[in-house]
Amino acid sequence: MQANLQIDPTDARILTALSADSRRSYADVAAEVGLSTAAVHERVKKMLERGVIERFALRVDPAKVGQHFTAFVAIRNDGGVHCRDIAPRLREMPEVLELHSVAGEHDFLAKIRTTHARALEDVLYQIKAIPGVARTTSTVVLNTEFEDRPIAYGMQDAA
Repeated sequence: MQANLQIDPTDARILTALSADSRRSYADVAAEVGLSTAAVHERVKKMLERGVIERFALRVDPAKVGQHFTAFVAIRNDGGVHCRDIAPRLREMPEVLELHSVAGEHDFLAKIRTTHARALEDVLYQIKAIPGVARTTSTVVLNTEFEDRPIAYGMQDAA
């Protein structure tokens, strides 16, 4: 596992600005952080090269594309198959948006988004059919107050 890369306060401010809206122009970000447009461009390029910035992404409103139903599903391994063999199977399922290996009673926590409850049921059957999955425990989301919150990079240490 790679050690955490250190970023300076200026890079942190650039990341904070871009995490809120990655479509912002470098000129706009430069004005906010007090650098030239070229300097911001060069810093972003270096952060991309170092893997600090993995990618620029599009955020779609799930409800506007028919994905009205969200659930968190805890998945427990039966011990017969290693967890590393289960994760790739879950990655193949487009409804599984996130997968986290966790400590505790379960081995994974998955964020799943579907069109409705019946579609979630179908996904759960698919998950339970994966060799090594012993059981699932689902928590249905009633309302999402916020998600995908931009991080104020480096600002946590300032307090």
